Amino acid sequence: MANQILKTASLFFSAALLLQACTIVKPGQTGVKRKLGKLSNESYEPGIRLYNPFLSRILMVPIRTVNLEVKLPLPSREGLTIQSEISILYRIEKQSAPDVIRNIGMDYEDVVILPVFRSAAADVTSKFYAKDMHSGERALIERNIRDTMMEILGAKGFIVENVLLKSISLPQGLSAAIEEKLRAEQEAQRMEFTKQKEKLEAERKAIQAEGDKQAAIIGAQGQAEVAKIKAEGQANAIKIEAEARAKGNEMLTKSLTNDILKNNQIEAFKSLSQSSNTKVIITDGKTPLLGIPEGGK
Repeated sequence: MANQILKTASLFFSAALLLQACTIVKPGQTGVKRKLGKLSNESYEPGIRLYNPFLSRILMVPIRTVNLEVKLPLPSREGLTIQSEISILYRIEKQSAPDVIRNIGMDYEDVVILPVFRSAAADVTSKFYAKDMHSGERALIERNIRDTMMEILGAKGFIVENVLLKSISLPQGLSAAIEEKLRAEQEAQRMEFTKQKEKLEAERKAIQAEGDKQAAIIGAQGQAEVAKIKAEGQANAIKIEAEARAKGNEMLTKSLTNDILKNNQIEAFKSLSQSSNTKVIITDGKTPLLGIPEGGK
């Protein structure tokens, strides 16, 4: 009976030891084994890992991107203190995890990341005016803080992916002044836009007027050319008609011989003589006498 109890106890003890010697490295983590206080240079991939709980321990180090949010007063170039809320996005290089624990420890955020960030942020923002943190310079400030941090933390196995100025709280008077200035700048930009629009409209009208003027000139020139062509046509027609008449008269003159003229004259007198009306015919005495119709006087 005692032997059975001893065997059962041994089984439970062995199972307990087995469970204690098993751990799971989760995705986004790497495991670093520490045996008798000495760290291994090997990093474990995600999965189940077995170790001797009496001699070793596996430390879990996150290698995914970590969002560290910090509320920090920042100095400005004009000597103001700006309250801010900033996010630091960083991660640890997997192959550097053993060195991070060995040289810095598991509380690396408090030991290096936050002090380096505070120093870098104060150094960068002190070169900018408070209004710059609300303008297009904001991205430049974020980038400069990140670059300054990487100069120190990069060699220690950290990668600072980004620094984000989530919120900036300016002094009330300064905030109102900046807003007023921004409104004035926006109004000036609006006026400049209106001015440019009116200028373009004036140029468009000038171009249109010049086009209308050129069109009118071309139209007038066209009408003048048409009138000129018409006048030349009429002149040519009159000239041709006159030439034709002259030609006809010339031909008629050439065709009228004395015999033809005498014959025409006789025919004319003959027609007159056959008229029933009383008439007096005066001749030059050379024309032939015509017979007087019967019944005439």
